[in-house]
Amino acid sequence: MGEQRNLFLAIGLALGVLLIYQMLVIDPAARRQRAAQDAAAQAQNTAPVQNGVEVDNAPVALNREDAISAHSRVRIETPSLDGSINLDGARFDDLFLRQFRTHLDPASAEVLLLDPRKSKGGYFANFGWRAADDGANNTLPGLNTHWTLVSGEVLTPQTPVTLQYRSSEDLVFERIISVDEQYMFTIADTVRNEGTTTRTLAPNGLVRRYGNPTELSENASREEKMKNRSGFILHQGAVGVIGEKVLEIKYRKLLKDGGAKNTGAGGWLGFTDKYWLSAMVPPQDAAIDADIRTFTGGAGDTIFETAYKLDARTITPGQSISVEQKFFAGAKQYKVLQAYQENLGITRFDMAIDWGIFWFLTRPYFNALDFFYGLVGNFGIAILLLTAAIKVIFFPIANRSYASMARMKALQPKMEELRAQFKDDPQRMQQETMALYKREKVNPVGGCLPMLLQIPIFYALYKTLYISIEMRHAPFFGWIKDLSAPDPTHLGNLFGLIPWDPTLIPVLGAVLAVGVWPLLMGITMGAQQLLNPPAPDPMQRRIFAFMPVIFTIMLAPFAAGLVIYWAWNNFLSLIQQYYITRKNGVETPFDKYLVKLLGKMGKGEAR
Repeated sequence: MGEQRNLFLAIGLALGVLLIYQMLVIDPAARRQRAAQDAAAQAQNTAPVQNGVEVDNAPVALNREDAISAHSRVRIETPSLDGSINLDGARFDDLFLRQFRTHLDPASAEVLLLDPRKSKGGYFANFGWRAADDGANNTLPGLNTHWTLVSGEVLTPQTPVTLQYRSSEDLVFERIISVDEQYMFTIADTVRNEGTTTRTLAPNGLVRRYGNPTELSENASREEKMKNRSGFILHQGAVGVIGEKVLEIKYRKLLKDGGAKNTGAGGWLGFTDKYWLSAMVPPQDAAIDADIRTFTGGAGDTIFETAYKLDARTITPGQSISVEQKFFAGAKQYKVLQAYQENLGITRFDMAIDWGIFWFLTRPYFNALDFFYGLVGNFGIAILLLTAAIKVIFFPIANRSYASMARMKALQPKMEELRAQFKDDPQRMQQETMALYKREKVNPVGGCLPMLLQIPIFYALYKTLYISIEMRHAPFFGWIKDLSAPDPTHLGNLFGLIPWDPTLIPVLGAVLAVGVWPLLMGITMGAQQLLNPPAPDPMQRRIFAFMPVIFTIMLAPFAAGLVIYWAWNNFLSLIQQYYITRKNGVETPFDKYLVKLLGKMGKGEAR
């Protein structure tokens, strides 16, 4: 009996110890584990909120293939686009432009616009809902929310897809995504409140980029560097219209200033490259609270973001609310943008193209360029025809300018006599010079003022040619297969006869990279200078004589279409100036050369 008592006591004590251990150790550990699991699951469904905008949970550097395969997706197939929608967040993060290639070779890859990587190169758009107070709410669909595909298998212009998400608070979010045959997606959201609590929600959207797209790697080709060089001539960065205000903030300015906020009724917002645009388009009658900003991501990449929030809407139990937003992702073709602007009522949507400060000139010039292209079917010939048309329009002004310069050139012998006579008295020489101008009825600035009027015109045309996507991969004749790329011939390899790239040579590479068209441009510029009156100062004359060489080297890396324009413009100006100069009875260096050449030919025939 005593042994049995001891056995039961030992069992009781053991059970007591196990019970206490369960209460004090095992149960708390299990609760902590469940809490961690719940938090992890919750983190999969939402993202932390900063100033009302969601931020990814510690983005991880991924290659594109891993980023694509990590999520369930719905394919996109249209005549202009292909890619997929990420069901986690219903993100637009995988998109190619089917009608554009990365290189001139038709077999090269399609242009990649949107990319799912959460590191450098990542680029996506997302539309969701926020709590009215901008606080975190794990029941609302955001960046990481998993949506269920309800209907549709492939998104095409004929077959929209329907997604759905049901929150734990019995809010049912239904999203119908459709797309046209160009570049515009429509996101139609309906929220039904099947719960018992009144909720207040605000639709929002964002476009996010990982890394500065204007920064190029060290192994980027010379062509890629030139195509991505923006400088002052081109805007790349955040762009949009909020209310009536046009927003343009370059990436470097975002890094410096941190961003900007704007509010207004109607508009659009996103990011622009030289030829491509990704922009959110909210309802045009809605009040928009826009935020353009930059911050550092979990992988250490600089993140650029354009985001907006619309006015909050209250939804009572048993009621529903709806909102329709649009998303443009594609090429900045003027006619396409203008059609969206007119047909969808999008405020100043064609301002996505950087027309510049002379927009009132660049737009008509583009239309004229497009008109000539429609006639001849070759963008290069269209450039030549438009340049000739401009010459005709400004023919009277140019004539007065060249006539003034011809008279100035005719006075050069008398000017030299005055310099020799009053070389020790500069003031007297100036007085006698002005008196000479008065007697001969010559205006010394007459050749300058008319030309100044043409500067905005030529700049606007230059700008038009530079930003036009229509010139991208457009051929001319001969070796020019792409008017948007530099002349592929190089002086340093005898214009292609020697199989090597002279641009690899430090310092001298820029000189050796001069092609045929830049040389023609420099020659026409130098020939035109021969018809101008020489500068009075010897140092100025030497500087002016060297200018064609400088411009030849400077313009060599520019797009061939621009260099062809400058060479052709110089050639037309040269013919016009020569004619006016001879009409005013002034002999030119070309005449002297022809006399010498004909004299040598005559002697040869005599022999």
